[in-house]
Amino acid sequence: MKRIIPFILLMACGIAAQAQVTFNKALADSLGADQYGMKMYQLVILKTGSNTTTDKEKVNELFKGHMTNIGKLVKDGKLVVAGPLGKNDKQYRGIFILSVKTKEEAAALLETDPAIKEKLLDAEIYPWYGSAALPKYLEYHSQVEQAKPGS
Repeated sequence: MKRIIPFILLMACGIAAQAQVTFNKALADSLGADQYGMKMYQLVILKTGSNTTTDKEKVNELFKGHMTNIGKLVKDGKLVVAGPLGKNDKQYRGIFILSVKTKEEAAALLETDPAIKEKLLDAEIYPWYGSAALPKYLEYHSQVEQAKPGS
């Protein structure tokens, strides 16, 4: 029995190796992948901004615009990851990963966000090298989402 277990493990590894997906040049090219299947993005860390307004109606309006803008950037293929962060001591509020090559392109996109434009949120931008396939997860998100944020 002790000799059978290693044999079964080796067979399983062999089957898994045969099941590997082969390189898809057309997909890699369409996603802008380099030879490692990676590409440059811009990582945005959103922080609490300098605008300390207490006008709840205005804050709600700006954050509604923030969510609408997120949807537009996703639809346009520019935003591939977005989400809030848990409470922390650095006043970090959330992240974006933007599918653009330069900090300047990212900054221009961020100016379309009313919460950033009105300084409810500030943004730090960093170049980030990640999998070119990252945007593909969005195709499956609607299949696991039961409700839209803010609904």
